[in-house]
Amino acid sequence: MPEFVHLHVHSQYSILDGQASIQRLVDKAMADGQPGIAITDHGDMFGIKEFYNYVKKVKGKLKDKASECEKRLAELREGAAEDAASEIAACERQLGELRRKLAFKPIIGCEVYVARRRLTDKEGKPDQSGYHLILLAKNLKGYHNLIKIVSKAWTDGFYMRPRTDRTEIEKYHEGLICCSACLAGEVPRAITADDFEKAEESIRWHKSVFGEDYYLELQLHKATVERANHEAYPMQLKVNEHLRRLAAKYGVRMVCTNDVHFVDEDNAEAHDRLICLSTGKDLDDPKRMLYSKQEWLKTTAEMAAIFGETDPEAMATTVDICNQVECYSIDHAPIMPTFEIPAEFGTEEEYRARLTEQDLFDEFTRDEHGNVVMSEEEGRKKIEKLGGYDKLYRIKLEADYLGHLTMLGAHKRYGEHLTDEQSERLKFELHIMKTMGFPGYFLIVQDFIRAAREELDVSVGPGRGSAAGSAVAYCLGITQIDPIAYDLLFERFLNPDRISLPDIDVDFDDDGRGRVLNWVTQKYGKEKVAHIITYGTMATKLAIKDVARVEKLLLAESDRLCKLVPDKTPDGKAVKNLSQAIELVPELKAAEQSDNPVLRDTIRYAKMLEGNVRNTGVHACGTIICRDDITDWVPVSTADDKVSGEKMLVTQYEGSVIEDTGLIKMDFLGLKTLSIIKDALENIRQTKGIRVDIDDFSIITDPATYKLYSEGRTVGTFQFESAGMQKYLRELQPSTFEDLIAMNALYRPGPMDYIPDFIARKHGRSPIVYDIPVMEKYLKDTYGVTVYQEQVMLLSRLLANFTRGESDTLRKAMGKKLKDKLDALKPKFISGGQKNGHDPKVLEKIWGDWEKFASYAFNKSHATCYSWVAFQTAYLKANYPSEYMAAVLSRNLTNVEQLTIYMNECKRMDIRVLGPDINESMRTFSANKEGDVRFGMAAVKGVGEAAVDSIIAEREANGRFKDIYDFIERVNFSLVNRKCLENLAYAGAFDSISGFARCKFFGADARESSGMTFLEQLMRYGQRFQVEKNNAQQSLFGGGDHVDIQHPVLPACADWSQLETLNKEREVIGLYLSAHPLDDYAIIMRNMCKTQLSELQNLEVLKGQEIAVAGMVVGVQNLLTKNGKPWGKFTLEDYNGTHEFALFGKDYENFRKYLFSDYFLFIRGKVQPRPYNDKELEFKIVSMMQLSELSESIKEMHIQLPVEEVTRTLIDELTARVRESKGQTVLRLNLYDRESQVSLSLFSKSYRVGITSELVSYLDDQNIRYSIM
Repeated sequence: MPEFVHLHVHSQYSILDGQASIQRLVDKAMADGQPGIAITDHGDMFGIKEFYNYVKKVKGKLKDKASECEKRLAELREGAAEDAASEIAACERQLGELRRKLAFKPIIGCEVYVARRRLTDKEGKPDQSGYHLILLAKNLKGYHNLIKIVSKAWTDGFYMRPRTDRTEIEKYHEGLICCSACLAGEVPRAITADDFEKAEESIRWHKSVFGEDYYLELQLHKATVERANHEAYPMQLKVNEHLRRLAAKYGVRMVCTNDVHFVDEDNAEAHDRLICLSTGKDLDDPKRMLYSKQEWLKTTAEMAAIFGETDPEAMATTVDICNQVECYSIDHAPIMPTFEIPAEFGTEEEYRARLTEQDLFDEFTRDEHGNVVMSEEEGRKKIEKLGGYDKLYRIKLEADYLGHLTMLGAHKRYGEHLTDEQSERLKFELHIMKTMGFPGYFLIVQDFIRAAREELDVSVGPGRGSAAGSAVAYCLGITQIDPIAYDLLFERFLNPDRISLPDIDVDFDDDGRGRVLNWVTQKYGKEKVAHIITYGTMATKLAIKDVARVEKLLLAESDRLCKLVPDKTPDGKAVKNLSQAIELVPELKAAEQSDNPVLRDTIRYAKMLEGNVRNTGVHACGTIICRDDITDWVPVSTADDKVSGEKMLVTQYEGSVIEDTGLIKMDFLGLKTLSIIKDALENIRQTKGIRVDIDDFSIITDPATYKLYSEGRTVGTFQFESAGMQKYLRELQPSTFEDLIAMNALYRPGPMDYIPDFIARKHGRSPIVYDIPVMEKYLKDTYGVTVYQEQVMLLSRLLANFTRGESDTLRKAMGKKLKDKLDALKPKFISGGQKNGHDPKVLEKIWGDWEKFASYAFNKSHATCYSWVAFQTAYLKANYPSEYMAAVLSRNLTNVEQLTIYMNECKRMDIRVLGPDINESMRTFSANKEGDVRFGMAAVKGVGEAAVDSIIAEREANGRFKDIYDFIERVNFSLVNRKCLENLAYAGAFDSISGFARCKFFGADARESSGMTFLEQLMRYGQRFQVEKNNAQQSLFGGGDHVDIQHPVLPACADWSQLETLNKEREVIGLYLSAHPLDDYAIIMRNMCKTQLSELQNLEVLKGQEIAVAGMVVGVQNLLTKNGKPWGKFTLEDYNGTHEFALFGKDYENFRKYLFSDYFLFIRGKVQPRPYNDKELEFKIVSMMQLSELSESIKEMHIQLPVEEVTRTLIDELTARVRESKGQTVLRLNLYDRESQVSLSLFSKSYRVGITSELVSYLDDQNIRYSIM
């Protein structure tokens, strides 16, 4: 059997064209005995790092097995057992097989698109495509050259697809092997067009560039099924015939390939569906693109059956190419970007002149106190790992400058004289940063954080993750929490016992994050800064939907299948894939085995396509900063910046593997809470004229903030606003910042079980017990409960003398339940504790407790930082409530559900949320001097920021607008157009200055024939007024600026109903603000509907209950089933949300009379299992009626008044309200005396009331209790 290597292979990273996972490709090629495999995706190298890593991982396991096999073989040969011969032979066979697989080569390549002209030519269809060409990296030089070609094809040559050209290929050809590709290659395409002169010119050119590394490629795909591409085969026969002739003529060797797009033959139909998705065609489209369905990863035997007799040399040449490919690593030690150090501090040249290599050796191989801690050999290896002495001079310079900046910051943070603890901590951290080679990293981070704060006016978070454990970071201003004061550990961030890249994630306010990224790009160069790619894959439900679409499965059936897919298994674990879902759900099993071929195929091919890469994206925060052009190390592609619209660089390797290549990743995160804090501070400045320093740590003792936490009034604050957290806060009554840090860490699944004990210990209901008294040092703040990973680390040092590195290893082993490491560390802990005089039985108990809880223990550094941000929000809410809530509302404007929650919170806080007002509104939500929150004008749809800014500028320059005519005379019509004025009118922004109903703006006077609306007349008036005023001011004869033009007359037109007015208001501001259509029925809903519509999303809680809901119909659909039977859907909306109901059969017949938009309905029903699926619950509607009917059926209204609150004013006001609210409901009054516990029931004979919104609002405003019956 001849050997063979596939050199033309498309993985799933040939997006929506390849359907082969890299793992399956490698596994199959290796199992078939092939000596290697190439990955040559279309125009990209997206999958190369995964390819390289997977082969490396497989070979790592094989190496371990080979070592075991060699060991066993040695034992057998040394032994004298008689029956050893057969086992020795078996071992030798196994070892031979393992060694063969260990020699397997991952060949890195790409099928590039070569532009017909230059890659810069982008004019019309001919330039949109290009010739295909296979490029394979023969060695590390070739790999880097391939990166250059592929990257530039994206950055400079992209035109429908990434394109290179001959100039680039010639420039970067060194180390590359080139094959002529498929029928879309330049040579085959010329042959099919009978342009043999062109074919020969192409061969001559490529041979002149690549020499012996240029090959002509034979392919042969004879379709064997009817629905396949049958045209390619005769074309390939013709091309192959001429390729053989031309190969002989020009002395070019040939290879045979199979243009692989999927792994196994039975994947062909799944791949066919993938191509339908890619091209947007249906499966039955007669004109759609077809493959031959022969493009699977064929075995050596299958390839020999095609080419073995005709072209055996072409098969053998594939192996020759594989043998030429060198083994090289695409990984690299960290490539630290260069931070520019001021020349007056020092230069590398000075350091090279002053320091010898021995000086550097001693400094980098000893501890921070100058003690020798490693052998000469270990020292040499360390120096080599850091990049050699040449690199060490740079690191030493950066380390010294970092130390200089750190000490400057330390004196600002801690004062002129540092404590011994502070000095030792900084000395240790700086030494670790230096000897690990990372001082440049910290210099860069502190630099862009400094720029954000000082130059760009960007809010920066106090830190996040384990970086807050660094005192150096605190002194540099990277973090804002003192790690020494809060027992935060540096080795939790950088473990001195293992080299791992530092990872500092930085939060910026949402608006400023982009400015910081732009600053970094400008400083380091756009070629050296890139974002990180992400890959979107076909999840289970998406795979079903995608296949169903091309199969033309009914949409309703596709939706049904998707809804059947569970998110979790019965034991609460995530459902991994469709196969697992089928085993769990009988209906899916039935679909898989269905007699309906469309349904059956949908499930079958969805299983095959599930997990396939479907698209690319950009990592939300990950950014690469490189010392060199990024394309010197990894390939890049491009993506559109959503903010600027410009093209930005994106690495082709994803974030989980990018750091292997040596590139330094930093996370620039946008945190909405920082924007809220920043907006709140600006609101406070505008309303109160003061500047609050929210970073001043002295606010940490503010009583009002702890009162807010203790009462659970945390809606709208950071991290602590959930209902469950509010409950625990009320029980805990936090009194210190440490209490809040602990609650932040504990309030998660798992640790949450410890919260009741934590609270009981704080309040003395449970004793605070320490297994060993000295443990109080680190457990006192958490009342003896182990809450943080840092506590485990500190206690391991205190009790058993663990080193800093060992304590972090313990933390990691316990957190990830690494049994081998735990078993190795436990004896050290027990023996170390015994040496310190501790009872081994107690030590065993402590170890056991840690093993149980440490996997739940939280990172205290992160909890502390985010608790500080949370405290800042609570401080602002407690002390500046309207200014803070205005900021919260502004930043949640697009989320109506959240906005409603925060509006309700404002109501609970007695803060009025007022609609937009032309004289008071700012751009976004703002607070006024009365403590109200005012809706922002820019939040009104169709009103741009430029228009709002011009209105505010005019108001601030020349005073408030007196009336609508004054406004229209002063407004800038070049920025404020008709649509803008209309939407402001709909939103009620002119209510305070118009003195008439909003509908008048849109009415045409019935007494005039022009048909112009009043708003149009106002605009015409305003424009004429401004022209004449301008003319008067410029007149040669003076005349001042007086203009005498008659005001437009208010039209006589029909008024809108309240519902019409409110609906138009909602259209432009997204919610009902001045009133709500349901207000007339608010008292009924409050007393008779204990369930809100939003609660129907979780029926499990309501199981078995009879409940009532009410709301306004906002959407109706009357439909027909597949059998022609009528059914309907309607959407009901209440104050807090919406819910869609479906009605079938008799229910639809009985209730269809209520299915009309703007009907106000009261619905009763029961939550019960579905008739045909008792695992699912439904809300079964029992009765339905209009709220107006229910209102009329209310017999009595009861008002309760404490006698001590009855005053003449109250009697007069209540009497006036009752007289205004005429109706048919009996009014009963209950007067009671709390002290004597006497009550008197009265009812009005003279007056019956209607349950109006005015009466209800009055009772609510006066805090008068009432009920209806």
